[in-house]
Amino acid sequence: MTSAHDDAGLLAPGWTGSDAASATGDSAYLRALLDAEAALTRAQEALGLAPQGAGAAVTSAADDGGFDPRSLAGRARGGGNPVIPLVSDLTKAVGEEYGPYVHRGATSQDIMDTATMLVAVRSLDLLLADLARVQRALARLAAEHRDTPMPGRTLTQHAVPTTFGLKAAGWRSLVLDARDRVTAVRDSLPAQLGGAAGTLAAFTAYGATDATALPAAFARELGLRAPLLPWHTLRTPVADLAGCLALTAGALGKVATDVLTLARTEIAELAEGSGGGSSAMPHKANPVRSTLIAA
Repeated sequence: MTSAHDDAGLLAPGWTGSDAASATGDSAYLRALLDAEAALTRAQEALGLAPQGAGAAVTSAADDGGFDPRSLAGRARGGGNPVIPLVSDLTKAVGEEYGPYVHRGATSQDIMDTATMLVAVRSLDLLLADLARVQRALARLAAEHRDTPMPGRTLTQHAVPTTFGLKAAGWRSLVLDARDRVTAVRDSLPAQLGGAAGTLAAFTAYGATDATALPAAFARELGLRAPLLPWHTLRTPVADLAGCLALTAGALGKVATDVLTLARTEIAELAEGSGGGSSAMPHKANPVRSTLIAA
């Protein structure tokens, strides 16, 4: 019997087992939190704000896999986020010599936001690979059906003739638009580092002569863009991420909706090729892929 806490995605067959599910799950988020903490110590070491060896010690402790997401989630209730118990566990794992350089000068939101951007970048890389595969398939479809006639429709009614190749080319255009926007957003997502109130004051207190150099060094360690300002309350990166994902969902949803419409029994201009079965009507070949995409 499975645990009541196990989530196999029983009600999300389009999501279950996907690369995106793995890249955005608890384990992936924990990995990003640890990566952010280790990068912060390495960046401070590079600027002379932490002793030689501190970055390697924190990175090694962060990579040992000895952190329990369920335990962190339970203890996060006390402070409202998982960074607080994670820092406690990581500090103990690093040991007495370098433990004081874990999370030094940062605030929880620095790590949460940076980890979110890491999860996003890693997930968008997977999405871009999928979009590349989709656009290639649609390019082949458009070429194969360049001269395949079908009714053009306006306001759902027959208008003048068109070709299925043109329709497939239109689908591909949307996917390419989504790809371009996802790429732009992926390349723009910034690290977050500001300290308690976004002033970097704690890093100055720890000896930084120019604390403004630290966010850029932190971002370089993670492969993220250097922030122009701490963006604790300036949520443009999150809005940009949501916007490109919404466009991508809409582009793929347009394809799915067209297939669902044109595969209706009374229209029957398209078919998925192999359909999903019905538990009660064995003659049916349901357009399950399009249904899952639209969902």
